Amino acid sequence: MAAGPHTIDVNEDDFAERVLAFSASVPVLVDFWADWCPPCRALTPVLERLVAEYHGRFVLAKVDADENMKLAGRYQLRGFPTVILFINGQPVDQFSSARSPDFVREFLDRHLDKAQA
Repeated sequence: MAAGPHTIDVNEDDFAERVLAFSASVPVLVDFWADWCPPCRALTPVLERLVAEYHGRFVLAKVDADENMKLAGRYQLRGFPTVILFINGQPVDQFSSARSPDFVREFLDRHLDKAQA
């Protein structure tokens, strides 16, 4: 599923290392998605386009919610897709459902500007 140099697939086993620890150096946007979910399929190309556009200002981590239910439960996710931004090992903000590129860009800019400050 992962595509591009700034997109990774993550699971329960490597979440602490690849998301929580890594977000101390670069913000990590975690996309909790599911195969059966039409809004997930609509959001994926938006996120992939933006991760390329931002040239490494954040990493996109894809988590298959069906295969990683403990992670979905840990963050009390109610629906998919749910996207959570991690900075310094902490979830700082999130949104759910398919969103427009402009919405996601504003979401990212609001937090990435602070993260780089």
